[in-house]
Amino acid sequence: MTVRLTVAAVVEGHGEREAVPVLLRRLADRIAPGCVLTVPQPIRVSKSTMVRGGELERLVQLAAAKAGPGGAVLVIVDADDDCAAGLATSLLERARAVAPDAHGVSVIVANREFEAWFIVGLESLRGRRGISEDAASLENAEEMSDAKGRLTSNMPPGRVYRPVLDQPAFAAEIDIDMARRAKSFDKLFREMERLLLRAGRTAEGTASA
Repeated sequence: MTVRLTVAAVVEGHGEREAVPVLLRRLADRIAPGCVLTVPQPIRVSKSTMVRGGELERLVQLAAAKAGPGGAVLVIVDADDDCAAGLATSLLERARAVAPDAHGVSVIVANREFEAWFIVGLESLRGRRGISEDAASLENAEEMSDAKGRLTSNMPPGRVYRPVLDQPAFAAEIDIDMARRAKSFDKLFREMERLLLRAGRTAEGTASA
């Protein structure tokens, strides 16, 4: 029996729009080898718009329509200077209140930035898109600000981290086990586990009906 799942994502950056499908497919292959994961092009909107009253709700309903019956909705946003736990709780409550299938909704708040996940596993990116061969991972990257700047500082002079080009490339190469040292990335991993397990149980129930 093949596990099939469609995950419609809502993200805030142009880089995440390209990188998230890459990352989700890698996680799915790791968690449930042989599964069929479909990731439509993520819906992109700025964080300031996303958190506005009524806007997240509209986006979740749009994503749920793209995911279809039995699909999942995944919201990924940077905490920046906000409390990651508080923001995640607030957004999840709002999202599940309007979702056709509340248990198929997940919210991941990257603390502080999506790029912190790359810095936690930076050694696995050595030699990729300008990352220096002596780049060292920082396990406390989620506690630091300006993760984008730190990536640039590990590149040659004149080379600047470019999210749209570098994010998907790094998402394809980052060592998953190293990245899980970031609590928010580990949360993403565990949420994908939950959603894939749920999809598998649904498939079993359908097959035995």
